[in-house]
Amino acid sequence: MLCTFYYNKMKSLFFIISIILISITSCVVGENPVLKIEGGKIQGIPTKTSGVYIYKGIPYAAPPVGNLRWKSPQPVIPWKGVKVADTYGPAAMQSPRQPGSFYHKEFTTEDGHKNSEDCLYLNIYTTAPGKTKAGLPVAMNIYGGAFASGYAYEKQFLGGEEWAKHGVILVTINYRLNIFGFLAHPDLSSENPKGVSGNYGILDQIAALKWIKNNIQQFGGDPNNITILGQSAGAMSVQSLVSSPLSKDLMQKAIMQSGGGVSEKPLLGGTQLKDAEKAGKAIIDLGGYKNLEAMRTAPADSILALASLARKKRIGGMMGPVIDGYVLSSNFSDATRNNQIADIPYIIGYNKDDMGMMTTGLGQFCKLRDENGGKAYAYEFIRELPGDTAKAFHSAELWYVFKTLGNSWRPFTEGDKALSDYMVDTWTNFVKFGDPNGKEKEIWKPYTKDNQQFMIFKLGASGEAKPEMGLPTNPQ
Repeated sequence: MLCTFYYNKMKSLFFIISIILISITSCVVGENPVLKIEGGKIQGIPTKTSGVYIYKGIPYAAPPVGNLRWKSPQPVIPWKGVKVADTYGPAAMQSPRQPGSFYHKEFTTEDGHKNSEDCLYLNIYTTAPGKTKAGLPVAMNIYGGAFASGYAYEKQFLGGEEWAKHGVILVTINYRLNIFGFLAHPDLSSENPKGVSGNYGILDQIAALKWIKNNIQQFGGDPNNITILGQSAGAMSVQSLVSSPLSKDLMQKAIMQSGGGVSEKPLLGGTQLKDAEKAGKAIIDLGGYKNLEAMRTAPADSILALASLARKKRIGGMMGPVIDGYVLSSNFSDATRNNQIADIPYIIGYNKDDMGMMTTGLGQFCKLRDENGGKAYAYEFIRELPGDTAKAFHSAELWYVFKTLGNSWRPFTEGDKALSDYMVDTWTNFVKFGDPNGKEKEIWKPYTKDNQQFMIFKLGASGEAKPEMGLPTNPQ
């Protein structure tokens, strides 16, 4: 009798525990549901920030390998079962940053990333997976690196949790680089139905943007409220996307950090197709490849080595977007002058100790937008970073824009953290509302011919964050 009593009691206890475990599991699954997207089913993983989920390594196109090397991105290859998105996809093929070099120390020291031609993946941070009516604004970030290096998950970009806490879905993408992303060649143009070659990296970005528009609702995003942003070559990519007839209607806002403005001598993105084809053929000839089959069956490392050899021999110059009459009909400066860019709000800016042409022509861009009835907000980042003598160098603002100061070796202060908070607020406000002030009092005013001031991001004399409107360091 006693045994029966204990058996029934333990059975009841087991039943209660089972119900509790089922309830907990159901709750977790409900918060992190399996989503159906292009290619199949997928599930993210929780981040360290409560309520924020990340999806790493989502394929947005087929691997551009073998016969797809130097071709437009193709549809995703479907997979079976549920893909758990817990691993970043490989970075695009690129030469390693030299150990001990400035940017290696700053951003990519021993982070363990791998390079591969199979690189067309993106990552998503969201607080609303499966909530298709959440309508969260979306931002797509494009990394820089002179169109030769870089990847979506460099440690300065790992601020998606912070952006998600501000009510924004952040998407970071990989795209093809250097000789794999921007090789123009007469034989490649001949096989292409459009008669063009060379803009594969930009076509990747367009494919990612279209993927976001078609799938982001599954992650709680609004496909009609997309902002594109980028720094350096990422900003130049944004300039290409807002200029291209293939993509300029796909975004609602754009942010361009240290990519220059309207110029008589565009740094990159001004090469005519015939000139790019001639340079590309000279590079391929260094390897002795006689036809497309030989070019596409050659090992990826051998092709990448050609790009390095060409640089040493000063053949071909820097590779970047090509004016091919299909992806791009003109450079960004001419497109702006002719009012042929996307008619959307813009943020454009640079750093005080930036590189050459990254610091000029921004005011001219803003004035042209003003003349055409558009809005553009200009900024200058002048905070000299602590820890060395590099000052407000090219890319310095990225630690602040994504609030990833904790990933850096630098001895950042409380003032730096407050400045980062302010910059995250303004960037995410712009993503949400097309206005960096959000719903608050207008402090950051658009740059116009009557108001030629920039927002100056800086610290005050006592080390406190002190962003304020003022005249930029470089004449505009």
